[in-house]
Amino acid sequence: MLPQFILIALATLVSEDLTCVATGLLVAQGRIGFVEGTAACLTGIFLGDLALFAAGRFIGRPALRWRPLARVISEERIERGTRWLGERGLSVIVLSRFMPGLRLPTYFAAGLLRTRTATFAFYFFLASAIWTPLLVGGTVLSRNFASYGIAVPIALVLARSAPNVWKRALRWEFWPMWAAYLPVVPYFLWLCARHRSFTLFTAANPGIFSGGLVGESKSEILRRLPAAAEFALIPGGLALNEKVELTRRFAFPVVLKPDQGERGEGVAIIRTVAERDAYLRNAARDIVVQRYVSGVEFGVFYCRMPDEARGRVVSITQKRFPAMVGDGRSRLAELVRRDERAACLAETYARLSKRPVSDVPVFGERVQLVEIGSHCRGAIFLNGAHLWTARLEEEIDRIARAHEGFYFGRFDLRAPTVEDFRMGRGLQVIELNGVSAEATHIYDPAVSIWEAYRVMFRHWRTAFAIGRRNVELGARAMTLPELVTLVWKRSR
Repeated sequence: MLPQFILIALATLVSEDLTCVATGLLVAQGRIGFVEGTAACLTGIFLGDLALFAAGRFIGRPALRWRPLARVISEERIERGTRWLGERGLSVIVLSRFMPGLRLPTYFAAGLLRTRTATFAFYFFLASAIWTPLLVGGTVLSRNFASYGIAVPIALVLARSAPNVWKRALRWEFWPMWAAYLPVVPYFLWLCARHRSFTLFTAANPGIFSGGLVGESKSEILRRLPAAAEFALIPGGLALNEKVELTRRFAFPVVLKPDQGERGEGVAIIRTVAERDAYLRNAARDIVVQRYVSGVEFGVFYCRMPDEARGRVVSITQKRFPAMVGDGRSRLAELVRRDERAACLAETYARLSKRPVSDVPVFGERVQLVEIGSHCRGAIFLNGAHLWTARLEEEIDRIARAHEGFYFGRFDLRAPTVEDFRMGRGLQVIELNGVSAEATHIYDPAVSIWEAYRVMFRHWRTAFAIGRRNVELGARAMTLPELVTLVWKRSR
């Protein structure tokens, strides 16, 4: 229920009217209650209204002091507008809620002028409380298109043409990152205020550039780990034949990936000369070539306070690679659509599968959909807490301490078998991610959204605590301008 509530509330930030209509359709289908659906829409709409008001208050008002604007909009005009809106505030706000195109400028102006925040917040809530039940309820009661013009058929078309969108929406593990992390932002800002620093977490790993937030080199990190799978760095400026030469010591299959990247971006398992040459020909950045490690794959999150003699494993993720079993009649795309979970990522699997989704697998044939252990690329993540052993933690701690200046992050590694992993035998590190890494067991469908946010909050609380202690011991956190510049360059 909570994931639906949050998703509906967030959707109103994109389109209030269409979200209310779509919610009304869900109510009519019995998939959500009228009170719950209306409350979710109302919450999102009210927060959006407050955001417009805040934009006027904290962006628009300072802009009025800009000299060119100050010449046009005098203090006298501002005072006159404030008095007028103060006298007619309730009627103006309610009217603008029901008149298309008026809400944004009206609510922004309410924040820009010298109005009372509490009074206008009440007006916003009252107008939304009148409007929202009417639109949601009107959609539920409608048996034709008269109740809301063309919006209802549009919502019906969207619901019919994109069923996987609704399936993804009801599973929080498939939410876009910005939506999933939105509730974490206030807590992060509270930590910044508490520690009086927006960048203290970048000192959590002094031995990794930016603490592992962004821009770190995979090859530099792997070079410091004794259990790293064999690899080599291929500079992006080399000619194709020089790049190829650097890969020759690795037998197929090999892994090629950007030296700087995240969330499985650009990672490929290469099995032929043609695939290798095509990848290297199109690679302008530095590339890591790595020996392919067979076996089972895991994500292990590790943390250690700088003063502690030994670190801890705080999260274990068991990764599985989804596969479809042929029935001799159905196309691969049809098999995916019939699988409840795989259907949520049908487009992703169609794009990444090396087997054309139009093929018809023979009866009993097992077709693996993906082979990269990244959740956003379709791998299944399961909570592996039951696999923890003291021997595993001891081995992870030994590997982690070999990397000077590393205290907080996630190992992506493989082992020959699950039992080998539990005993810490034959571990091969594929990657090590720093402060930007997640305790990925939260993407297990069995993990509740409450538990997931508890883990996320703990993640940032620990990152700030380790960063503070490292700064006390002489480490340096990035400055805010440095971090903003780095993120800006990376996003371009």
